[in-house]
Amino acid sequence: MTASDQHTRRPTLADVAKAAGVSVSTASIAFSGSGPVSDATRERVLAAAASLGYDGPDPRARSLRQGRSGVIGVVLEGSLLYAFRDPVTSITLDGVATALGPQGAGLLLLTDSGEGAATIDTAAVDAVILLGCSTRVDHSIEVFGRRDIPVVSVEGPSRPELVEVTLDNRAASVVAARHLQSLGHTRVGIATLATADGHDAGPVTDDTPIAVSVTRERLLGTREVYPDAPAWSSVHNTPEDGRRAALELLSVAASERPTAIVAQADLLAIGVIQAVEELGLVVGVDVSVIGFDGIRIDGFAHDLTTMVQPASEKGHAAGAAVTALLAGERPDTPIAFTCELHVGSTTGPAPTV
Repeated sequence: MTASDQHTRRPTLADVAKAAGVSVSTASIAFSGSGPVSDATRERVLAAAASLGYDGPDPRARSLRQGRSGVIGVVLEGSLLYAFRDPVTSITLDGVATALGPQGAGLLLLTDSGEGAATIDTAAVDAVILLGCSTRVDHSIEVFGRRDIPVVSVEGPSRPELVEVTLDNRAASVVAARHLQSLGHTRVGIATLATADGHDAGPVTDDTPIAVSVTRERLLGTREVYPDAPAWSSVHNTPEDGRRAALELLSVAASERPTAIVAQADLLAIGVIQAVEELGLVVGVDVSVIGFDGIRIDGFAHDLTTMVQPASEKGHAAGAAVTALLAGERPDTPIAFTCELHVGSTTGPAPTV
């Protein structure tokens, strides 16, 4: 922002983030004092804010003027550290912060497991965005309902009292499976996300209870095309968990071995590819691999075939919905988003032998 710009408009959180060389969500979290932001990063953000004349959200002043805290809660599943290792969560948070930045609102990160000083029962927030698909989400909704705090749910349960931001997880998984089908694949394995909180990794059969909605919807989509596809669940969305799942799926006779594996997340797909190469097989030739998310993976050698989801746009929509709710407006719901297939080098025709 130039000096003349400073005289014509008030600096925004986005300006501060750009000057500090961080994402908008990181800048917002630095102001709120919550979340895994290092002291050095926080000092850099505050220094950039001071140089631009940005004072940041003032919860006390806003409280006096409007009876509000000026803080929006974002409830994450699991631990804060794990959430920030998930690139989709980080991108979605950045979209949330970008939408809320012009309102001068701060973000307070909460977890559905109760980690941290602030909890869903006590946090002073004006509204809440639920991110993720934990089975504890029903408890969070109940708590905020009692507190009369408006809630926006991203890929969560369908409730009349919620504003829902949805993604076509099942339909997108059908598209991914049909891509493999068009390439002639008949033996397909599935590396799934977690099926429930605190579960162990293992096979996913028709009798396996699946409490996590995203896992269930993506599995239903794949099995709509491949009803008998074997599946192995992960505990966490990490490459190592994807690698373990792939080794289990591929540890059968060559005549029964899957010629393609559907990974329910790109991080799992990275591990699947590691396992394929570890077994001396060629990705996209002996075993095709398709992911889900469309994230950028630094240093990854393959052009991953994947379903690309609009994570930033989802977050921005959630932030905009919160702004509308606090202004006394009710957005049309659900706010629906769709994925697009990106065909890369990790899928190819089914082997003929």
